[in-house]
Amino acid sequence: MLPPYSETSPERAILDRTPGPLVVEFGSNDCGICQAALPLITEAMAGVNVAHYRIQDGKGRRLGRSFGIKLWPTLIMLLDGVEVGRIVRPATVDEIVLKLQIFEP
Repeated sequence: MLPPYSETSPERAILDRTPGPLVVEFGSNDCGICQAALPLITEAMAGVNVAHYRIQDGKGRRLGRSFGIKLWPTLIMLLDGVEVGRIVRPATVDEIVLKLQIFEP
């Protein structure tokens, strides 16, 4: 399983300058929908060579607001700091795997 959502988050400027592929997942450790999606996300990310940040989101959290996060969990796919994909409340492993293919050469 993946670690819990982190209370600390990088600055948006750092993410914008991060080279290569990156998945930033926003959610809450107290969110039932996030907990239900955890096995799906874990399975989809297994064996994928992409950095993955799990960020605790909530009212007043600047990073989530900068990405316009409204529902949890939301996975943002970044490539060289630019958003190239987004999944809101994934329902299947296949949905996540399909979106992660954006990182394949």
